[in-house]
Amino acid sequence: MDLFKKCESLEKVKTAKQLGVYPYFHTLNSKQGPQVIMEGKDMIMIGSNNYLGLTSHPEVIEAGIKALEKYGSGCSGSRFLNGTLDAHLALEKELAEFLKKEDVVTFSTGFQSNLGIISAIAGRTDYILCDKENHASIYDGCRLSFAKMLRYNHSDMEDLERQLKTIDTTNSGILIVTDGVFSMGGDICKLPEIVKLAKKYGARVMVDDAHGLGVLGEHGRGTAEHFGLEDEVDIYMGTFSKSLASLGGYMAAKKEVCEYVRHVSRPFIFCASITPSNVACARKALEIIKREPERIKNLHDISNYMRAGLRAANIDIIAIDETPIIPIYTYEDNKTFMACKLLFDRGVYVNPVVSPATPVGQALIRTSYTATHTKEQMDKAIGHISEVLKQVKEMDI
Repeated sequence: MDLFKKCESLEKVKTAKQLGVYPYFHTLNSKQGPQVIMEGKDMIMIGSNNYLGLTSHPEVIEAGIKALEKYGSGCSGSRFLNGTLDAHLALEKELAEFLKKEDVVTFSTGFQSNLGIISAIAGRTDYILCDKENHASIYDGCRLSFAKMLRYNHSDMEDLERQLKTIDTTNSGILIVTDGVFSMGGDICKLPEIVKLAKKYGARVMVDDAHGLGVLGEHGRGTAEHFGLEDEVDIYMGTFSKSLASLGGYMAAKKEVCEYVRHVSRPFIFCASITPSNVACARKALEIIKREPERIKNLHDISNYMRAGLRAANIDIIAIDETPIIPIYTYEDNKTFMACKLLFDRGVYVNPVVSPATPVGQALIRTSYTATHTKEQMDKAIGHISEVLKQVKEMDI
């Protein structure tokens, strides 16, 4: 069979494009912000991860420009060889201090961070306990590690313990890895219970805090701060592409763990380092988070305002009250695509989540909010969402 035969099989994509409801790859013509220009249209953006609204902050932009002027456009090499800047080291030091960990290793993307951390820490004789709703990069990191991956039902602590009991730890290490804030549902992991089970069975704990940093905790340090368990998490992983308004990722852990990863992690050793401008933007965003903790409060206030408004409009949402991710149930894939198209036409951008990313019959619209959104924008979005969902419900598609 021709290797490329499979490339002809995207019937759902072809059908969606023919019907004019294909919801992906819309083109931005402006900066990310609460209001954007997309394909020439003025849009309320409730589908990004720009949680603290820093991607358009003038200080962040200025920092990126100055770094570009000082260091050029790239490092043309890996951190392991010629690609380490003094700015990389400064960012790692500042992040370690902020997160109250001994050391930090930075990676060129968030996805690469999970690949690089997990594949280095876990090996063929080890076990990884993975929540079924963890991010795809965690799954790929588990595969790259060659460790035995055991998936436990989402946030099901009984299932996690049942699987922990089956492991012989004589010659095997155990890593429990979980999202801090789950990216689709917006719910928070049961970190206190996970930590308790880890201690009971001699496991280490890794938290992917991509959607927790800048969102949870009094100072925005994430899921562990939220629960008062900062000393109990062995490895934090996070990204710069969300609250830190840049591109890249990191791990925070004990010094010897970070040093080990620097010397054995293939995704770290064999990838070009983060560009100078991205480093500078992340550093400036971190500085602003520390200087302006009110942004975290603003994010929760606007998210709670939107959540209350959607509930008042009798819109079926997943009932999570502490994160800026608010999923709206649309149930059927085709109706989800149509709802997203109609909202786009009305000037509201949202993200569709359909099977296999969700179970069949549980498709949803993922909405997410920014500290710089206004109540006027939220009121307008609620009105459009309510009208569109009523319209789609009556359609036979």
